[in-house]
Amino acid sequence: MTNDKQNDVLQGTLDLLILKAVSLGPLHGYGVLLRIQQISGEELVIQQGSLYPALYRLEHQGAIRSAWARARTTVAPSITS
Repeated sequence: MTNDKQNDVLQGTLDLLILKAVSLGPLHGYGVLLRIQQISGEELVIQQGSLYPALYRLEHQGAIRSAWARARTTVAPSITS
């Protein structure tokens, strides 16, 4: 498999994992990362440098949307499917 095809497969897999994570309820970005680790039984470790571009790409495609939500004392974007 060429590097371009491998990258496409990896991107598609990460996209599906993100969609699965947010299908269970709204999360902030780091929460998505933790949910993916939980779903995978701690087998997958997603780096923030991969997660946030994927979140942006999915939002740009209309697959997810983000909104700012006040959580206790901080403000963080919430991502939903």
